[in-house]
Amino acid sequence: MTLATNKPGGRPSARMVLLKGVTQRGFVFFTNYQSRKGRELAANPRVALVFYWREMNRQVRVIGRVSKLSATESDAYFATRPRASRLAALASRQSGVIPSRAALLDRYEELEDRYQNADPPRPINWGGYCVHPDEIEFWQQGADRLHDRLRYRRRRGGWILERLSP
Repeated sequence: MTLATNKPGGRPSARMVLLKGVTQRGFVFFTNYQSRKGRELAANPRVALVFYWREMNRQVRVIGRVSKLSATESDAYFATRPRASRLAALASRQSGVIPSRAALLDRYEELEDRYQNADPPRPINWGGYCVHPDEIEFWQQGADRLHDRLRYRRRRGGWILERLSP
């Protein structure tokens, strides 16, 4: 999914992230809290998500606010990741400038040696977020650009359904 954030001054930023689940609370993904997106989420919890399926001519847009998952939830997911992915999370200063790829690989190998007989721990700066939706829009491509657009907006504990013009 595409995750769009904003810096405090309003400068937008978007990137692809892996949706790990949809719960009653919202849409769940995991990342490094100190990455660019993590810093932007800390400064401004308002986000947008976009899911696009070209083959089906469909799109879903979500607008909402983000909150961190608990350490327990982040620990539980981290433990399910492949060992190499857990080591990579420890080795990487995501979005930080590094001197070379070799330096990153050296750090990874150092951690591989350190944790050869133990499970790599979840870094304290790594964990999950949940996007709590306020609006969800479903878009279906139509003939002659007469697309179908349905928007659900959260209002007073419920949802309002609106049909939008293409």
